Amino acid sequence: MRRLTTRQWIGWIGLALVLLLTAAVAVWRGDILRAALDPQVPFQTYRPPAAPNYADPRAWALLDARAPGAGTADVFFVHSTTFDGGSEWNGPIGDAKSDAYLRRVILPNYAGPFARAGAVSAPRYRQASLYTRLTLRDDAREARAFAYDDILAAFDAWLARHPQGPIVLAGVEQGAELLDRLIRERIAPDKAVRDRLVAAYLMDTIVAVENLPARIPACANREQTQCVVAWAQVGDNDEAPARRRFRRAVVWDARGDLVDLAGRRPVCVNPVLGGTSEAVTPARQSRGATNATGLEWGARPALIAREVQTQCREGLLRHSWPNLDSIRAGGSWADQRKVRPYNLFYGDLEADVAERLAVYAAKAGA
Repeated sequence: MRRLTTRQWIGWIGLALVLLLTAAVAVWRGDILRAALDPQVPFQTYRPPAAPNYADPRAWALLDARAPGAGTADVFFVHSTTFDGGSEWNGPIGDAKSDAYLRRVILPNYAGPFARAGAVSAPRYRQASLYTRLTLRDDAREARAFAYDDILAAFDAWLARHPQGPIVLAGVEQGAELLDRLIRERIAPDKAVRDRLVAAYLMDTIVAVENLPARIPACANREQTQCVVAWAQVGDNDEAPARRRFRRAVVWDARGDLVDLAGRRPVCVNPVLGGTSEAVTPARQSRGATNATGLEWGARPALIAREVQTQCREGLLRHSWPNLDSIRAGGSWADQRKVRPYNLFYGDLEADVAERLAVYAAKAGA
């Protein structure tokens, strides 16, 4: 048998190392990419970016933006995580990459359903990075809680611009998490503001029932106002993602800290029904899923109705998966871990807020 030369041995060893490295990257790719987003500094010693000035229009992604045919409400929308992370726990205002994702994906899919309710405003804020959604470390929880001060300041500035008339709150993922605290600490104690609330939409986040004030409960049906439509969604048979949602869920405590959900009961208001019923809602009642990514503000996307079956079950909104090419996750590893780049309940939310506004107007007239 012919013996291998030294050069051949080196070649084979090099090839083996390359194959081993390739296999390791494939197996641990997620851990490697996650580690790259870690700021590597304790939050207590971290110097956050400069605070936004909400008197400056540049601090707003949308400011009183009106779509054709918009109604009389004023809508305060808080967006989800769009900043990946890296050296920062909290994203700076005006980061080009996160702003582009906000405008291209989040606003058309999640602020869009409220565009015809009235004038929509969406503050930029020092959002907690995507990395804070991927770990339960105390540093990450502090970064998420830090963003609340910006939302409180933005809300008060926005409220001063809109001293009367019906108001709607809407937020998705991290934005909904921050609105959960705003409702309890700022809105519920203020009767003048509370009486103006049509509804608050806390999309795709886990909210503890005990966090909702008695005067602003979960919406039982669409004839109710001054209530909360909140849910966290997962596919019908996606048991691993369901367990992961509960394992990673954190909620506010009385001190304003984010703590484990533990045994607290989550809120589930089915957006197709507009209420807390746990009945299976057949797909024929769904008013329209859509992928609005890339649409300019005010453009109404095509809705695909009768595609999504839903049910509130064990605290989560279970849904079927529509067989639609446009309803697919895509993008980078980081983008696939953000809120979904489409909205299964766009048409349902659009109808829900319209119905509640009509109820609010009737009550005000009476």
